[in-house]
Amino acid sequence: MLQKEFIQVFRNKTMLPIIFVVPIVQLLVLVNAATFEMKNVNIAIVDNDHSAISREIISHIEGSPFYTIIPTEQSVDNAINLIHQNKADAALIIPNKFESNLRNNQKPSVQLLINSINGSVAGLTNAYTSSILLKTIQGDLSKSVHAENFKIPQINVVPRYWYNQEINYSHFMVPGILAILVTIIGMFLTAINLVREKEMGTIEQINVTPIRKHHFIIGKLVPFWVIGLVELAFGLFIGRLIFNIPIEGSLFLLFGFAAVYLVFALSVGLFLSSSASSQQQVMFMAFFFMIVFVLMSGIFTPAESMPQWAQYFNLINPLYYFMKVIRMVLLKGANFKEILPYFLSITFLAVGMFSLAIGKFKKTV
Repeated sequence: MLQKEFIQVFRNKTMLPIIFVVPIVQLLVLVNAATFEMKNVNIAIVDNDHSAISREIISHIEGSPFYTIIPTEQSVDNAINLIHQNKADAALIIPNKFESNLRNNQKPSVQLLINSINGSVAGLTNAYTSSILLKTIQGDLSKSVHAENFKIPQINVVPRYWYNQEINYSHFMVPGILAILVTIIGMFLTAINLVREKEMGTIEQINVTPIRKHHFIIGKLVPFWVIGLVELAFGLFIGRLIFNIPIEGSLFLLFGFAAVYLVFALSVGLFLSSSASSQQQVMFMAFFFMIVFVLMSGIFTPAESMPQWAQYFNLINPLYYFMKVIRMVLLKGANFKEILPYFLSITFLAVGMFSLAIGKFKKTV
């Protein structure tokens, strides 16, 4: 059975691209596309003050790689229209007498209008623009005060980022994409392969043989279990080669956890194939489970920031545990003691799902 399955997999012209081509495409495309980094923010600036500090604010924004300044002809109405037309993401309006009010300690105001359809981009734009304004104003006041021989206390904050010192978003996304790829191999391909036997009628020939139920299940699942681990190794190689992702922890520990996780994914595939009679049916069912597992796993947003009911749901979400562990091992260098709660949880889920799938599957003549 094992020999037959491996031969069948590598003879299948449809399955081979899914195993070897899809991972490369998804890593190259999704890692670069699925990002919350703030880039190419179009900002319209209306400077009604034309002072030294307003020009300094504009130069700081212009010198930032995150902003692209959109011409406004110094009109507030034009700036607002640019936001309405989606040609600008934000508009900064510096009022008249801004610098003089600042010098006279009259608390001048600056208007920042942001298109907040995309809440995450709006929040980052607001935070970064406010930071530029604050630093520019504080720096200007500091120079003025020192020029008058006054001493003001200053606090220098030197941030130090742990586990991802360069704040490289691809280092955060590559492990998450790898977790999804391993799940696809384990769940989708197993389910499709089993249902394909039904559609072709070859499963009836197997049913009349003296092969026992557990022999059939082992022969069907073990090849994709091996392929899933090879897929993980292949993805790590691509991630290291192209994105230079760090591998701080033990690969043996990571592959051990992935081996248990794949038991769950394969069991889901076996369960779905037992409930479906065609590849279309099993694809729709697998797609439903994948969407729920992926969106709730914390690949894009932290699971801890989700509502309480969603956090309770993640207790039975295996992809949540795998997402946590793969990032902890690769980026943080976590040891077995630190991932032990996740390991116990995924083991419990794998055993339960495997038992359910075996009970659902029936080898009948």
